[in-house]
Amino acid sequence: MRLTFSICALLALLMAMNLATPSRAAENELAWVVYEGGEGPGEGKHIMLVSGDDEYRSEEALPMLGKILAKHHGFKCTVLFAIDPETGEIKPDLQDNIPGLEALRDADLMVLFTRFRRLPLEQLQPIREYVQTGRPIVGLRTATHAFNYPKDPGHDVMEAWDWKSDVAGFKGGFGRLVLGETWVAHHGTHGKESTRGIIAPGQEGHPIVQGCEDIWGPTDVYRVNLPLPGDSEPLVLGQVLVGMEPDDVPVEGPKNDPMMPVAWTKTYQFPGGKQGRAFCTTMGASQDFLSEGMRRLVVNACYWGLGMENKIPERTNVEIVGEYEPTEFGFGDYQEGVHPRDHLWSE
Repeated sequence: MRLTFSICALLALLMAMNLATPSRAAENELAWVVYEGGEGPGEGKHIMLVSGDDEYRSEEALPMLGKILAKHHGFKCTVLFAIDPETGEIKPDLQDNIPGLEALRDADLMVLFTRFRRLPLEQLQPIREYVQTGRPIVGLRTATHAFNYPKDPGHDVMEAWDWKSDVAGFKGGFGRLVLGETWVAHHGTHGKESTRGIIAPGQEGHPIVQGCEDIWGPTDVYRVNLPLPGDSEPLVLGQVLVGMEPDDVPVEGPKNDPMMPVAWTKTYQFPGGKQGRAFCTTMGASQDFLSEGMRRLVVNACYWGLGMENKIPERTNVEIVGEYEPTEFGFGDYQEGVHPRDHLWSE
C-alpha cells in the first residue's frame, strides 16, 4: 500500500511539474489556434488564416477575423503564425517558419496575409498543393508580395513564387498569377494619406460589397498596373485622402484620377492546376479592420470564395468578439512575448 501510494504521489508530482513547465511538444501543439465553429451557414467548412508579415500586424488581424467567422457564422477557423522555434512566441519578422501549413490539405478556404516569406520547401509545399486544386483564396494587403525567393541554387524550385518572378508562365509570381497583382509601389503617401473605399461604379449589387458603405483605413492605397489581368473585376476603388482621419477630404490631382482598385475578384489557374476563385484587397492592416465595412467586405468575400454568396446576409454580422485593440502598423512595432495561446477565446 505504501509503495502504491508513493508511485501515485510521484506521478502526481510529475504531472504538476509538466503543467507548470510546458514541454517542447506542448509548445508545438500551441503553434497555432483553432476556433471551432458552431451553428451557422459555415458549419462543416474549414477556413485557414495564414499570418506572417512584419509591418501590418496580420498576427493581430487574423485571430480577430477567425473569431468572427467562427462565432457568428459557424466556420471552423485555424490561424497560423510566424513562430520563433526557440521560444514558441509569435515573431512576425521571422521569414522562414509558419508551422501548421500541412492542415491546408483539409481546408476549404485559405485567407493569406503574408509578406516576403521565404518558407522552406516543406512548408511551401502544402500551399503549392492547395493552389493546384483550385480551392478559393482571399488575399489581404501584402499577400500580393507574399513570397520572396531570391535566385540561388537552394531555391530553384520556389523561384516561380517570388514576388518579382520572371519565370516563363509565372511573371510576377504568386501575387500576379493568383491574386492579380504583385508589389508595384505606394500610391498614396505611406503613413500620411489614408484610404476611403468607394464601391466601383456598377458593382453596388455585388454580394461581396453588400453592407460595405463605410470602408476606411489608415493604410495608404497601393498602386497596381491597369488593367488587372484576366477576368479581374474591381469592386472597390481607393480614394486617397489628405490625412489620416476617415472624414478627411480627397487629395486633388492624378492620385484620384483614376482611382486605383483596392479590392477585386478574379479567376486563377496555376499552370497544370485547376481553376479557382480569388479575392484580393490591398487594404487589410489590423487598424483597417476597426472599420465595420472593411470587416464585412472580407467576411463576405469568404462566403463568395466558397460559392456561398447566396447565403450572405443583408448585413453580415461582423461584431468583434472580445477585445480588439490593434497595434499601429510599422516595422519592428509588434507586441513581443505573445504566444498563439494568447489568442484563444477570452469570453
